[in-house]
Amino acid sequence: MVTNEFHSECSSSTSWSSQPDTDDDRMIALVLTEEYSKLDGAVARRLTNLAPIPVVPRINSYIPTLSDANLDHQRLLQRLQVYGLYEVKVSGDGNCQFRALSEQMFKSPDYHKLVRKEVVKQLKEQKALYENYVPMKYKHYYKKMAKNGEWGDHITLQAAADKFAVKICLLTSFRDTCFIEIVPQYQAPKREAWLSFWSEVHYNSLYELRGLHFLQRLFYRPNQGRSTGCFSFPGKIEVCSSELTLFFCTLLILHVHYHTVYIYNIYI
Repeated sequence: MVTNEFHSECSSSTSWSSQPDTDDDRMIALVLTEEYSKLDGAVARRLTNLAPIPVVPRINSYIPTLSDANLDHQRLLQRLQVYGLYEVKVSGDGNCQFRALSEQMFKSPDYHKLVRKEVVKQLKEQKALYENYVPMKYKHYYKKMAKNGEWGDHITLQAAADKFAVKICLLTSFRDTCFIEIVPQYQAPKREAWLSFWSEVHYNSLYELRGLHFLQRLFYRPNQGRSTGCFSFPGKIEVCSSELTLFFCTLLILHVHYHTVYIYNIYI
């Protein structure tokens, strides 16, 4: 969910390639989601002092300037540090909301087509729940949302919450709204999905920042002459070269599920 001018900030930082939307993918995704059916309170515990603000479903209507987006990005990064969270970046290809939801629910962004398909199905079958929030012909709206690369909005977030029985929690870059909560309308949530929401243009997946001491031991090497890397984390844990000032660093966050190791590249 990003325009070309923001693409460099929201480029993909995962090592996944797209997978076709097949019945096998759907079956795997449905099996995986059972593993995460219980509420994961790790991130929630970090944000217990925040009062969530319920969101009113709406379509996208405001695109910030590049200057405003950069300021919002810095604000979001500061909030991630304050609450000890990190983002798993997803591609800014117009599917980021669905990729981030897929990453949270299925531990892979590659099921974004499945997530979009189920959300559009929810919009189509439960018209009465959402049509009052859509300022256009409703059929045109959900057909538009079915297209790959079409930006998700607050209406699709509500539809996702309703369809998957998930409480969606957004840590935002907004100046006056830090934390937004979207809950299922007619059922209790079975799980939580934590996303970062940057300046109305991009979503990423959020996790608690754990294992920093392990990563520090893993990556730290005393400066022996010519250093070649820099690892910078919240909490002032930092190992930098004397020559490089801007670069990408890689964290290995290993999620072992069904004997599959997912390696995420985190952009610091």
